[in-house]
Amino acid sequence: MSTVTNKQVILRDYVSGFPKESDFDITTTTVELKLPEGSNSLLVKNLYLSCDPYMRSRMGKPAASGIAQAYTPGKPVLGFGVSRVVESGHPDYKEGDLMWGVVGWEEYSVVTPIPDMHFKIQNTDVPLSYYTGLLGMPGMTAYAGFYEVCSPKKGETVYVSAASGAVGQLVGQFAKMMGCYVVGSAGSKEKVDLLKNKFGFDDAFNYKEEQDLTAALKRCFPKGIDIYFENVGGKMLDAVLLNMNIHGRIAVCGMISQYNLENHEGVHNLSTIIYKRIRIQGFAVFDYYDKYSKFLEFVIPCIKEGKIAYVEDVAEGLEKGPEALVGLFHGKNVGKQVVVIARE
Repeated sequence: MSTVTNKQVILRDYVSGFPKESDFDITTTTVELKLPEGSNSLLVKNLYLSCDPYMRSRMGKPAASGIAQAYTPGKPVLGFGVSRVVESGHPDYKEGDLMWGVVGWEEYSVVTPIPDMHFKIQNTDVPLSYYTGLLGMPGMTAYAGFYEVCSPKKGETVYVSAASGAVGQLVGQFAKMMGCYVVGSAGSKEKVDLLKNKFGFDDAFNYKEEQDLTAALKRCFPKGIDIYFENVGGKMLDAVLLNMNIHGRIAVCGMISQYNLENHEGVHNLSTIIYKRIRIQGFAVFDYYDKYSKFLEFVIPCIKEGKIAYVEDVAEGLEKGPEALVGLFHGKNVGKQVVVIARE
């Protein structure tokens, strides 16, 4: 029976405030490349790992309000990844199959496939890393949030915050395909250029250079905002509310400006929701996974025909995982943050 080393990224303790690289340890243990007799699990070799903002909510102490279960200190971090099956005790998978879903931040994991948490990869003629983003959870988030929650119509105005990230870059392009007028915001000149020149946004601005966010949005949307795809929260949401149109829709996907704060910022312009009849809806991607095959039918031809541009920020090696994950909360990533453990 062959035993191999298994490098892991471990959470040292619960995190408060901004996560730091020192909150994680890189350790090496061993794993047997054999499942126990009668197991219905999979032994997988992890190839690509996804760094996602929601992971911050799992680093804190367990909270009743948490959407996802807190990580266990001393154990590997969990997140979405792309893996190859080394051995299968599960009837739906065989050795050599590829899957994406929740795995440990380690070279090898033992997982029991759960519907809507693990998906067999059928289309292998696209880069496998895309299943951490465009073809995985973030892509499905953009698709469900925009088409299902926002109820978009041709000609509407759409604003996307954190627009160069894994979800935002896709929402903007879906909105352009619908014939909408699209503006995005991001935190650097490089990202703003990407939005306008690569992703086809009609306009974009660097929120760090704006003294007055309300005025910046008024400048970009003289006729107001019909749809806001919310990734940021805080002061940005406040400014958006003053610029929304009557019967506007806000899809609340994330609030990255708040995740590391001990005391969350308040929102002051909530009364505009009443007289503008604004609909604000939070959503979680796992409510929409029944539409995943429909999503793939839509998006894979778009990739092959060059209708969707997609940018990844790739960190090489599991030991670079903590730096890549922490960097998300300082805006260091340009595009979808991926960690490569092995390419095959």
